[in-house]
Amino acid sequence: MKLLKNRFSKALGFIALLVAVIAVVLQHLENREPTIYFGMAHDMTKLEENFRQKNKSCFILGASGETGQLLLKEIVERKLFSKVTLIGRRLLTFEDKSYENLVQEVVDFEKLDEYAAAFQGHDVGYCCLGTTKAKAGADGFVRVDHDYVLKSAELAKAGGCSHFNLESSKGADKSSGFLYLKVKGQVEADIEPLDFERYSIYRPAVLMVDRQESRPTEWFARKILGPISSLFPTAMSIPIQFVIKAMVANTLIPTGDKVEILENKAIYDLGKALEN
Repeated sequence: MKLLKNRFSKALGFIALLVAVIAVVLQHLENREPTIYFGMAHDMTKLEENFRQKNKSCFILGASGETGQLLLKEIVERKLFSKVTLIGRRLLTFEDKSYENLVQEVVDFEKLDEYAAAFQGHDVGYCCLGTTKAKAGADGFVRVDHDYVLKSAELAKAGGCSHFNLESSKGADKSSGFLYLKVKGQVEADIEPLDFERYSIYRPAVLMVDRQESRPTEWFARKILGPISSLFPTAMSIPIQFVIKAMVANTLIPTGDKVEILENKAIYDLGKALEN
């Protein structure tokens, strides 16, 4: 019995040590990026009021996806733009009357050059377009997440868009050995030479959201990271609402940067500034 107690005590000690080590590692990961106190430097309410007076227009690519849906909702509720256009492969239906003034442009992404008019006359563009290798295959993934996105950016630039916002991914790197991260990094790099007045790249970690479509790997990651994210919200994941709010807040804040890459911690800080 004494031997059993000793083993149990050692096991508890090991578990406690393991938890402590994980906590230290996660704190390190979370603090690798500097905290950005956007809220202290900007009056978000005032910025919203000033932005509305400019009567700007925007388009959203990927409004049927999780990020795009919530981004659209945030933009419509805040009434930031005088005109909001959705560009996608099909018409979306909305029951709420607040969406009745939306403009929808249905395009064939395989023939985007024929739909250049859909991209004309917008001040701000948001690209939340994307698929997965599991859903579209390797070639299909590259076509959507790189080819469609890049061509859309080219048409947006030609159509007068001055601020292009791209939802990318944490770890995006055109030299990566992982297809997903390589494609994300490559499209980031290929859009930069288009020379937008302002080009904002968002690199969130695992999105904490219950998706409508099945993504088993991401679902498993969310289940594992769920308890951890409550203690360390930006170490390896981020609630999707902070990504949305960060994209909106960043539109309002005149940074002066031509190209800006917002990593996970910066996205969280910026999103929190708008939430407050």
